[in-house]
Amino acid sequence: METLISTINKLQDVFAAVGPREADIQLPQIVVVGSQSSGKSSVMEAIVGRDFLPRGTGIVTRRPLLLHLCHVPLEDSEQRRGMKDDWACFEHARDKIFEDFELVRKEIEDETDRLTGSNKGISNVAISLKVFSHRVVNLTLVDLPGLTKVPVGDQPTNIEEQIRDMIMLYIGNPNSIILAVTPANSDLATSDALKLAKDVDPEGLRTVGVLTKLDLMDKGTDARDILENRLCPLRRGYVGVVNRSQKDIMGRKDIKAALDAERKFFNSHPSYSHMADRLGTQFLQLTLNRQLTDHIRDRLPALRDSLQKRLFAIEKDVQEYKHFQPNDPTRKTKALMQMAQQFTRDIERSIDGSSSNMVSTNELSGGARIKRIFHERFPFEMVKMEIDEKELRREIQFAIRNIHGVQVGLFTPDKAFKFIAKKQINRLREPAQKCVELVVNELSTVIRQTADSLARYPRLRNEIERVVVTQIREKEQYAKDQIGFMVDCELSYMNTNHEDFVGFGSSELGNSTKNPVKKNPANQAIRKGWLNVNNVSFVRGSKDFWFVLTSESLSWYKDDEEKEKKYMMPLDAIRLRDLESGFMSRQHKFALFYPDGRNIYKDYKQLELGCQNLDDLDAWKGSFLRAGVHPEKQVSDLADMHSNEEVAMSIDPQVERQVETIRNLVDSYMRIVTKSIRDLVPKCVMHVIVNQVGEFLETELLPHLYQCDMDELMEESQGEAQRREELLQTYNAIKQAISIINEVNFSALTVPTRPLASIQLNGNSQANRVAAVAPLTGAVRPAPKAPNSRPPPPPSHIAKSGACNENSAYSPFIPPVPKRPTVPPRP
Repeated sequence: METLISTINKLQDVFAAVGPREADIQLPQIVVVGSQSSGKSSVMEAIVGRDFLPRGTGIVTRRPLLLHLCHVPLEDSEQRRGMKDDWACFEHARDKIFEDFELVRKEIEDETDRLTGSNKGISNVAISLKVFSHRVVNLTLVDLPGLTKVPVGDQPTNIEEQIRDMIMLYIGNPNSIILAVTPANSDLATSDALKLAKDVDPEGLRTVGVLTKLDLMDKGTDARDILENRLCPLRRGYVGVVNRSQKDIMGRKDIKAALDAERKFFNSHPSYSHMADRLGTQFLQLTLNRQLTDHIRDRLPALRDSLQKRLFAIEKDVQEYKHFQPNDPTRKTKALMQMAQQFTRDIERSIDGSSSNMVSTNELSGGARIKRIFHERFPFEMVKMEIDEKELRREIQFAIRNIHGVQVGLFTPDKAFKFIAKKQINRLREPAQKCVELVVNELSTVIRQTADSLARYPRLRNEIERVVVTQIREKEQYAKDQIGFMVDCELSYMNTNHEDFVGFGSSELGNSTKNPVKKNPANQAIRKGWLNVNNVSFVRGSKDFWFVLTSESLSWYKDDEEKEKKYMMPLDAIRLRDLESGFMSRQHKFALFYPDGRNIYKDYKQLELGCQNLDDLDAWKGSFLRAGVHPEKQVSDLADMHSNEEVAMSIDPQVERQVETIRNLVDSYMRIVTKSIRDLVPKCVMHVIVNQVGEFLETELLPHLYQCDMDELMEESQGEAQRREELLQTYNAIKQAISIINEVNFSALTVPTRPLASIQLNGNSQANRVAAVAPLTGAVRPAPKAPNSRPPPPPSHIAKSGACNENSAYSPFIPPVPKRPTVPPRP
């Protein structure tokens, strides 16, 4: 049992290089918590028996102090250190041994100032200190900064929150024992230490209360109810101590004399004399040793299991680094080939949509977004570029009159048709090239996201991204040239003999093409989804509804079960316009309205609908386009006024008939050209850009990379090298820790059969010997018997078994373990 604390100390030394947080290991330890001036430092100095902690006003402990107390037998210390029987050493200065504890204090102050500055700053990086002495028991204590309320010096305004977070980090460890230090001359209900301990240990299973300053309580008052565990009870109870006063500290009063005075105070005080054997610093020291030992004994098997699980979890990653040689050219060449091939496969999966382990479930990406551009965004952009009726008729009038000149035109001039049609065809160049830009931007995004998997080699990632994006930009210009070539081909020859063209003979049908009849065979659903209604009073502001768009109507429901219909409107003659987002709104909005100014719903001229993102907005606009709802025509007021004047001026019926004829011809021919462009542009983009880039990745990317400087290209990032070192350190530390734990004989972890004889107590009373082995409980113990009184007889089952003899460790405070009953043989 006595080796358990030293085992934990070895584990803490092992994990000191990597840190328990990096290794995800929570080791058993005792954490000392208390507010400022509660006596924490005095308690720890009394336990050690030396003055070694910094003193002063305000916050003194500004970094956690990990204190390892190592018991060394007196004869061993005399042989090793000569006349000096106590010494210390720091983890950050392993080669230096401190025999003067004034230098230990100065080293703590200097190390604290080195990291936090000299003006009351704090840090959560711990200072590790080991103290070797024959006057101490094996213990591991963590001294934390005292809770403060008001920042001073360079401390931030949230100093209280920072200290609280630091304390919660340590006491939140389920393997830690909380030593809550509270001054007895203050109300226990306002104890900050007990409050924090209650937050992480509500049942008080791993909290030990320590009452300091019992000698400073007002006359006529005492802490008997607290020490007897009747007020704010804890499973592990309370221990009262009397620390040195500030006058004693300034006068360099010896700690041994202070311990004698403390013992005298408890023995002579009328409220504490009956429990004097369970009070004082020495009892606290032995109790903490026993409790920490028992705690380690209970937690050690689970700790070993967690270490083994952690080892198995990182072993797969470590296999790659066990025989790692950064400068091996063979390894670099192989790694380069594998990563380039994996990059190519990831791009193909993202575009083609084949099965992949990295499928996004939150948004569209890669090929799905390109498909949306082809079938929703590009058609919508083309429709926005459609013929403006008033502007077109005005242009046709001017063209006819200018072609006829001073002559009276008896026939419709075909030159006017060609001129107007070519002008409209040329306007299709802009949406087609915008489609190319959208696809290129999406491909570049896919390249960047996929290249993030190569972050281990930043130069390689940058080179691959640069080469591929450059190739995409080259293909972008070539695709735009090809699309411009297609438009030029349409402009070079007007195929008026096309089977779908109405021709001059059929153009006299007049209004037959003005309002084409929808060819939807049935009122089928085109799109369903949630939209936000913004300007309709019956929803009292904005509210989400489930909308169903069909080929003939738009309906919205209360929810997606489509049971309670709110309204349905037909789509005839409805138009769509974009709306700007509000100042405090992030929604993307559009509106439905009638061009003639009629109310679309009740008293509202337009129905404002909102989407959560731009992709949903494009999808809904594309769906409305399929249902025949076209976007609003953007015509300036001046052009409207001018066209109205020109139309009003035209009173020649013959010119009017010729305008109507050419108007029908242009509309018929533009439907043919638009259908052809809408079909050919996605094919051109796929052939020239997407497929060509895929072929480049498969055939030319790897040869291009091999031409670069391999050493420079395969240089690891600093973060990756650090990660590899930390992973190997953690792996080796966990293996060493498991080896240390395996040396412990778990079958021998039982309650010790004798007191800790190596610890020297004041006096030789039976109470002191019992206190060395009795666990701290919340029960009230009886007063000690007279020296000549005989102890009570042991229980009958112990007396019969002969387990109680002169060397037995039986005590009324340690319940015996009952024997397993004997099972009778089967008849």
